[in-house]
Amino acid sequence: MKKKRAAAAAMAAVMTVMSLAGCGASANGSSAAQGAGTTGTGAGAEENAATAQEGAAEAEGSAVLGNPEGQSITFWHSMGGVNGEALTALVDKFNQENEYGIRVEAQYQGEYDDAINKLKSAQIGNMGADLVQIYDIGTRFMIDSGWVIPMEQLIATDGWDKSQLEPNIAAYYTVDNTMYSMPFNSSTPILYYNKDLFEKAGITEVPDSLPAIQEIGQQLLDAGAGEVISLAIYGWFFEQFTAKQGAEYANNGNGRTEAATAVSFDENGSGLKTLTAWKSLYDAGFAPNVGKGGDAGLADFSAGKSAITLGSTASLKQILNDVNGKFEVGTAFFPKVNETDEGGVSIGGASLWALNNNDPDKQAAVWELVKFLVSPESQAYWNAQTGYFPVTTAAHEEQVFLDNIAQYPQFQTAIDQLHASSPESAGALLSVFPEARQIVQTEIENMLNGKETPEEAVQKMASDINASIEEYNLLNE
Repeated sequence: MKKKRAAAAAMAAVMTVMSLAGCGASANGSSAAQGAGTTGTGAGAEENAATAQEGAAEAEGSAVLGNPEGQSITFWHSMGGVNGEALTALVDKFNQENEYGIRVEAQYQGEYDDAINKLKSAQIGNMGADLVQIYDIGTRFMIDSGWVIPMEQLIATDGWDKSQLEPNIAAYYTVDNTMYSMPFNSSTPILYYNKDLFEKAGITEVPDSLPAIQEIGQQLLDAGAGEVISLAIYGWFFEQFTAKQGAEYANNGNGRTEAATAVSFDENGSGLKTLTAWKSLYDAGFAPNVGKGGDAGLADFSAGKSAITLGSTASLKQILNDVNGKFEVGTAFFPKVNETDEGGVSIGGASLWALNNNDPDKQAAVWELVKFLVSPESQAYWNAQTGYFPVTTAAHEEQVFLDNIAQYPQFQTAIDQLHASSPESAGALLSVFPEARQIVQTEIENMLNGKETPEEAVQKMASDINASIEEYNLLNE
């Protein structure tokens, strides 16, 4: 079954390359693109697809850890800016201190979408990396590809204690009791609010649901807020609103018992409830259209225009820097859709995937790097520099982490919210999640612009996403 999926994945990759031919690679990713091998159509593409199929079949075997001594490995990642600087510092530290003389070349591949598309291209010809950072919504594709060595195999071979990972984070990347990748940069969305405006409006309780936000909306406007909530049109938020309702986004156990064949948010009513509450806030003048994408609502909040926004926990430091003391920033749990909701949140971010290059010595070197990156010391540093969760629980005992929490107490909200969520809120695995998010965002925008009712928007989301799922699953039969 996996061999067939790998073959189909390889063919899908050929199609992806053709469809993306008009897209230019970033300068930062140019060297990696050159090392990815030659791709094309016709006989050459068929030969490359066959090579990918053979490699995928071999990837089904057990991991073998060889001798990492003196190995050189390539690590593809998507961390730019401050996050990239922090990752570079960690890799440099590993290169200087590891006892085996392992040398890691960390290569920035652009944003998450760029990275996974370059990986698909590379697999047609040859492996361009040994370790890759892939975003959460690429998980199902990576599992189906057959190109990876499940981290569970490396963990078992080395006898590493998996219980040191945060269970609610590890749960996302675990399917059929197998953890396929190692969590690395994980985050959840939280609610940010302007404490000064809340105090001026006489509001003493932070709203915990969308209806509760609507109830205090006029008070915040009367207190001088330009917007009540700068709510970005973001597919991840729609997924979180589904999880908060304790509902499944997709069938087959959210794509975890087996690959999803359709979404569920239309049939279980969670999608309509989300859009109805969202549209109500919009119609009341409390949640204007501030644009699409996870960061779309942050600028208005940091400028003091909106009283509330939703954003990743990893945005905390950037928000505090941008606010720069103009007002006091408060944080709270991501809001529910209905007052009675009892669900939790699922993580976002990315994880580390070991590619199968049929080289036990490189596999051993990759595993040494992975262990270093998720060590308590590394994770405490990573958290302090970026705002991402420490994925290793012992990182909470590191002085660096304790000092960071003391300086930024708002981050405790993220930790409390993570621990308050159960593994059942881990979220969906969907083969076509990147496309699904774009579809969701388009239909929400259409709804807000009056082109569709909430009912019509949900049905259009479901039909379009289901069509993409069906096409993908046909290729992977």
